[in-house]
Amino acid sequence: MAIKIFIDQGHNPVNPNAGAEAFGYREQDINYDVGVRLAALLNSNPNFEARLSRNTPTEQLGVSTTTSLQTRARMANEWGADFFISIHSNASTNPAVRGSEAYVYSLNTPASEMAARILQGLYYLTLLPNRGVFENPGLYVLRATDMPSVLVEMGYMTNPIDINMLTTDPESFAKGIYYGILFYYDLM
Repeated sequence: MAIKIFIDQGHNPVNPNAGAEAFGYREQDINYDVGVRLAALLNSNPNFEARLSRNTPTEQLGVSTTTSLQTRARMANEWGADFFISIHSNASTNPAVRGSEAYVYSLNTPASEMAARILQGLYYLTLLPNRGVFENPGLYVLRATDMPSVLVEMGYMTNPIDINMLTTDPESFAKGIYYGILFYYDLM
């Protein structure tokens, strides 16, 4: 029986629930691209079955930020996913801030272990600083999903080094997350 991984590419192509923008790039486009690449990696491995929240770059989920988030959680819950991974790109008012971080509903859980492994995989492939795993029970997709859930912030769009890598080498981010999943399931 394949392990079911639901990949949520954070944010919609346009508002409501569009993402951050920096250096002429849009978060939702980066998240979409990495998600598609991650799903392809997982689906090429017989141990996994992956589904995406957005199956085309223009697919819009929900009619408000609330219904967008509800739709993502509902899709994963109805499918019966074993793990929910929401892919994001971060932003800061300080352009020096960089690196990858992850959020979970609570620490010392399967989700926090998966988050730690994903950050290891991202560091291994990108060498972006590992900023750690943080508890954030306020994030809707972490609290409304029935399975362990991780929200990963791959890098800072507002940092010139991170945004360059996010936009020129999305495959390394997909592989980093994929390797993290493999580490978690002891398949690597």
